[in-house]
Amino acid sequence: MTVLEAIQRSAEFLSRKGVESARLQAELLLAQALKLKRMQLYLNFERALTDPEVANYREWIQRRGEREPLQHIIGTTNFCGLDLAVDRSVLVPRPETEILAEQGWLFLNQVAQRNSACPKTLDFGSGSGCLSIALAVNCKSASIVALDISSEALDVARRNAETNGVADRIRFVQGDGFQAIDKGARFDLIISNPPYIPTAEISALEPEVRDFDPRNALDGGADGLDFYRRLAREGLAFLEQGGKCMVELGDGQAEKAREIFAGEKWVVEAVLEDYTHRPRIMIVRGQ
Repeated sequence: MTVLEAIQRSAEFLSRKGVESARLQAELLLAQALKLKRMQLYLNFERALTDPEVANYREWIQRRGEREPLQHIIGTTNFCGLDLAVDRSVLVPRPETEILAEQGWLFLNQVAQRNSACPKTLDFGSGSGCLSIALAVNCKSASIVALDISSEALDVARRNAETNGVADRIRFVQGDGFQAIDKGARFDLIISNPPYIPTAEISALEPEVRDFDPRNALDGGADGLDFYRRLAREGLAFLEQGGKCMVELGDGQAEKAREIFAGEKWVVEAVLEDYTHRPRIMIVRGQ
């Protein structure tokens, strides 16, 4: 079997299984299996695959056909240019979360320049550590507390921090929300991509999300807003003077989230759109 034949057959199989962008997925998996860049496949269409390569690739395509996320199959994903390990214990980072990360590190660098100090951050629900690590990489003076209820997720986040050379500036804390944080702690930035899917809607999600992402990283309660209420109600007590809270929003949640934060005496500074022009990131501060 040649490279081109493998791609064509696999793309047809994945398409029948309902996988979006089937040809692209087939190419990405084959490039990973052959340790090539995807575009190099086009220069090797006539190359014959060895029997072990065929067996490995076939297994991966079968798993993808069962709707296992590509990132789980290859074991990594890219976030803000960083390679991060992912598995079933953590949410696979989405492209729109990169907007949240960028807003975070821009603000932290402003704090560092203004105060000549090490800005402090709380990553509320850190999962894979994608936000914590991106902030640490892009703000060299930042110190970060990465908080998650899942010990398995924190294990993944620690490995990712070590791989990306920032483990010395991130403290990993296991616990359920602010009760796990020292009462005297204060942060310049509280940042979160919280669970925001309404409970009843989880069963209708794509299989890649519904069956493979951890439910506690998806389920935001009956209306999807439970974690915004917790952040709004409890977060001000942990915020430095002049600090901010930045959160990712679910579809259609911007106005309700605005009301929740305003009701707890936060000032809503901005609501930013994602790449599809949907309100996605909310930035708030204390009064």
